[in-house]
Amino acid sequence: MQSFAMPSAPGEACPFQFNFDAATFKPGDMVSYRVSERFGDMPFLGTLLSVEADHVVISPNDPADPDRRMRGTRASRPDVSAKEALE
Repeated sequence: MQSFAMPSAPGEACPFQFNFDAATFKPGDMVSYRVSERFGDMPFLGTLLSVEADHVVISPNDPADPDRRMRGTRASRPDVSAKEALE
């Protein structure tokens, strides 16, 4: 996945830089995560807060809830449970 939408002008790139390499994840990386049990493969944007051996902790960057944290899988596009994402 290169971008979320079609560029508005030829040659225009996506304004976000994502890390899709789970082996190199580090706090501060922007990731495209998904909530597959409710939204399939729809992409969401988040920032990694911590990286553990078997999971990551993601901030959805919600201005209404800046302290919100979600646990996701350690995968190129982390998967977050609907419970984590929506409650």
